[in-house]
Amino acid sequence: MRPEKPTIVEDVKLRLNNSPFLIVVEYGGMNVNHFAELRNRLGGAGASLTVIKNTFLRRSIKDAGLPDLDAHLVGQTAFVVGEKDICASAKILKTFAAEFEKPTIRVAILDNSILETAQVIALADLPPKEVLQAQLLGLLLSPATKLVRTLNEPGASLARVLAAMAEKAPAAPVKVVEAAPASEAPETPVVAAVEAPADPAAPVAEAAAEVPAVEAAPTPEAAEAAPTEAPAA
Repeated sequence: MRPEKPTIVEDVKLRLNNSPFLIVVEYGGMNVNHFAELRNRLGGAGASLTVIKNTFLRRSIKDAGLPDLDAHLVGQTAFVVGEKDICASAKILKTFAAEFEKPTIRVAILDNSILETAQVIALADLPPKEVLQAQLLGLLLSPATKLVRTLNEPGASLARVLAAMAEKAPAAPVKVVEAAPASEAPETPVVAAVEAPADPAAPVAEAAAEVPAVEAAPTPEAAEAAPTEAPAA
């Protein structure tokens, strides 16, 4: 064993332990430009691509306590590890392979479990981890949200009915009474004063004066006492 081999194995072991996933690819047919472009894309997702001998990777996987991948470690091998979830890196590898027909995904390890090629490609079609977490949170909060909405629905429905009735009801006409201008104000009628007679008994006295006196008929005694005049001869 060459002296640099333990150093390489230890370095790869640390990288495997610090990554939540491991993707093994076959890079046959890739040139320098391909590697530069793929590494640039993976770097944007917090991942890296490393070319390694199969013996070094086999030993590093064993020392890291990961599942055995000996059956997949043949040919020209490179591995991908990262700081974030596997979905973003799998998507980049899938897209790159669709453009350049390389590299080929062989196998992966996630949560100490082995994933075949089809499973890795399926992960590539999933949204990023942050989006999945938001969707899961929405599902968890959905029952509580529906419960609150159900409890508030009767009051909300009543409020909508009242609002609709208020919009349809015609507005009551308002009669505006204008004050008459001062020039058109009706004049207060003036009643002419009638002068009362100074002496209320005066008309009565005057009326009595105008009535002729009626002579009283003589009584029998007066007729007998009056002398009878002899008719003239």
